[in-house]
Amino acid sequence: MELGRETAADVRRRCRAGTFVGTTAGLAPGYVQANLVVLPDRSAEDFELFCQRNPKPCPLLERTAPGDPVSRRLAPGADLRSDLPLYRVYRDGSLAGERTSIEELWREDLVAFLLGCSFSFEPALLAAGVPMRHLERGTNVAMYRTNRACEPAGAFAGPLVVSMRPLTPAQAERAAEVTGRYPKAHGAPVHVGEPEALGITDLERPDFGDAVPVLPGEVPVFWACGVTPQLALAAARPELAITHAPGSMFVADWKDEELVVQPAARGKSPGR
Repeated sequence: MELGRETAADVRRRCRAGTFVGTTAGLAPGYVQANLVVLPDRSAEDFELFCQRNPKPCPLLERTAPGDPVSRRLAPGADLRSDLPLYRVYRDGSLAGERTSIEELWREDLVAFLLGCSFSFEPALLAAGVPMRHLERGTNVAMYRTNRACEPAGAFAGPLVVSMRPLTPAQAERAAEVTGRYPKAHGAPVHVGEPEALGITDLERPDFGDAVPVLPGEVPVFWACGVTPQLALAAARPELAITHAPGSMFVADWKDEELVVQPAARGKSPGR
């Protein structure tokens, strides 16, 4: 099967079988991709409030009931313990390792959150003639910590993380127009141009993902990123937390157009 023709279910099936470990950028085009955060129930309300207060990096799409590892909304029946390519496990706020399945770690008090991802709007950018260099190079997107602080909620706090895509000024303007219709996938860029304004000193050394070159005549364009909660975990220090590995997303059954919000329309509200 050609990877570009895979469905979301095909990608999840490969993840569950352990035959795919890597970035989901460009996979199953047209299907929504989502960030994952799993926390004990006692931390869930504060984390949901953190999402509500920081909707650009943390657009909430779904929250599961305690102990339920199955998506009921974005991909009914999908198992969040096995259907992502790679997971990160945190103990007391510190990264404790990565694994391809979290079934052995699952507990009855765990709650899963699925958050919107910028990979969901990339097919629309390509259709609008806006190139994505990381897709052309077959790499992950570049992601950086910034000097912008998120609004805290309970114990959750930390800096905004952004993803970067190099574009010409005309492409950047078009990209802002297109992605502004996807508020549940981080929406329009948070910054265009000088990375120093975000506290980023070296674009060639991203904190997460892979570096991509910014060519002459291009500017770096920055979007809020769903890796932001992973840094907030360091402040909250829950005894256990699980996330997706950067770039290794949950591929849902929803289509990208279901996230589109027209000026006079409302999008779907987060469900549980």
